[in-house]
Amino acid sequence: MENLHIVFWLLKDVGWCMIWKPLGLTMIVPTLAIAWRTRHLASELAHNLAIVFWISANSYWMISEFFGFDTVQFGHGITGKHLAIIPFTLGLLVLAYYYIVQKPRETRATQVATL
Repeated sequence: MENLHIVFWLLKDVGWCMIWKPLGLTMIVPTLAIAWRTRHLASELAHNLAIVFWISANSYWMISEFFGFDTVQFGHGITGKHLAIIPFTLGLLVLAYYYIVQKPRETRATQVATL
């Protein structure tokens, strides 16, 4: 069940690729819902948050192309699809925090507990 979101994600991307708007748009919700369900441990939470941000960015990009605002200029060469960089960046920041701050703390706590 924990990797079922990949099936929905692939279906969403097939809908995007084939410009089947109903399929692409309807697969967003189950993809996000299943990705979010497996968030119990800190490492799972960090990775699933990153996946949720990735799916959100990917879905926004698809929607921007479906509805024609992907090429709309928002200023300084930034178009509608470029705004997807916000959730992509948030996903990267979540993983950076986990690997730079949280995981070393967990490792130290485990090492102290085993001594």
